[in-house]
Amino acid sequence: MSAQGPVWISGGTGLVGSRLVRALRARERPVRIASRRPDRVRTGPGVSAVGWDGLRVEPAALAGAAAAVHLAGEPLFGLPSAERLARVRRSRIESTQSLVGALAALDPAERPRVLVCASAVGYYGDRGEELLDESSPPGNGFLPELCRDWEEAAARAGESDVRVVSVRIGVVLAREGGALGMLAPLFRLGLGGSVGGGRQWFPWVHADDLVALIGRALDDDALAGPVNGVSPRPVRNAEFTSALAAVLRRPALLPVPGFVLRLALGDVAGELLDSRRVNPARALAADFSFAHPDVSEALATELRRGRNRGDAGGRPDRRDAGRESGS
Repeated sequence: MSAQGPVWISGGTGLVGSRLVRALRARERPVRIASRRPDRVRTGPGVSAVGWDGLRVEPAALAGAAAAVHLAGEPLFGLPSAERLARVRRSRIESTQSLVGALAALDPAERPRVLVCASAVGYYGDRGEELLDESSPPGNGFLPELCRDWEEAAARAGESDVRVVSVRIGVVLAREGGALGMLAPLFRLGLGGSVGGGRQWFPWVHADDLVALIGRALDDDALAGPVNGVSPRPVRNAEFTSALAAVLRRPALLPVPGFVLRLALGDVAGELLDSRRVNPARALAADFSFAHPDVSEALATELRRGRNRGDAGGRPDRRDAGRESGS
């Protein structure tokens, strides 16, 4: 494997993946994007595409890559049917198991030396006021069990002498979509408000900081195991709501009762209702510097960027059904 080999990326056309591709290309690192529709991936100098079905990874697709970044997964939010939740689980666990198997099947000279795999702060469950770092045990329920099994599947790559980093991602703030893409239009219409009681801790991260942290995980041999991908300044849900309303100069008058979300989302409602006071202890110990640690500044940066660019060409490609994981 060449140190200058490409970075294989699943979810490379999604919210975080598209920014990661741009950041790696700015450093002149080649990328190889795994997509269900490789013919629709915008390729060019240093950017190639390979096909996959969202679950099975062929060893040949990884051969010669310097690293692998696994971001793809069925979106968490949607109808809380047993069938859909099974797809959510399969898309994360089975795809990671297949990826790890493909790494093991490669000759060591052709094998990526590091795997950075998405996980989520859902690992911790509902923990109230407890300060959580990477050493904290998992919580209970669908999301904690999913994240625990997901990380255990990724960790098996260590048996093939691959360094593994599982990034436990918080709510990603990006103008292109995700939570901010859903909330900003509602707030602009005056329909925004806190979720549940508003007192729950809300672990968040600016998309560019998350991309930079993934880049650091690719390069820093001292980073291994779980790494919290969140701002070092968590806020409560009501504080986040107030900050978003202030940036948009709109009121936040319509709180969403928790029982409504639980009826609508079932087991994944915890992503919005659970309290997780998460600290990025390992990133800070590695002297990683967050460019956007303050939620008001992060929101203003993204929403101002969206206005200035008119979001033209800025949205991720939704045609690739393999969406990014995380919150």
